[in-house]
Amino acid sequence: MSKLTTEERNALPDSAFALPGRRYPIPDATHARDALARASEMLHRGNLTQAEYDLIHSKAEDVLRRERL
Repeated sequence: MSKLTTEERNALPDSAFALPGRRYPIPDATHARDALARASEMLHRGNLTQAEYDLIHSKAEDVLRRERL
């Protein structure tokens, strides 16, 4: 898993996170893939709602599409 330092995470704009509260950072393709994996796991554990999962999935896929261009 790709790591962000506290300083790097704090420097990210709110738009670089998939969920409010600065949860699930997705500033690049590596973090977007990690967010997709973690979100799936958390959904199955009951720690995310379907709506939260759908939002993470949508935003992460947008990041991955942009990275492919």
